[in-house]
Amino acid sequence: MSITLYQLEGCPFCEKVADALDDAQISYETVWTDAMHSGRDEVKRVSGQRGVPVLVDEDRGVTMAESDNILEYVDRTLA
Repeated sequence: MSITLYQLEGCPFCEKVADALDDAQISYETVWTDAMHSGRDEVKRVSGQRGVPVLVDEDRGVTMAESDNILEYVDRTLA
């Protein structure tokens, strides 16, 4: 399984998603992003926007933002 989570240090929404992945024992790679939106070019490239968290599930061809949507996806699809 190839999961990547783009997150920002200290972001409570990112931490919620990381905790859910950890609780479900899902392996993932973390890409730490810049605090400044203008420095998040890679996030924009993969998701079309600069907000975090962003989860990329390469195996399923899914890229999504918004922590609530990601949490639902983790619970429904990955756990």
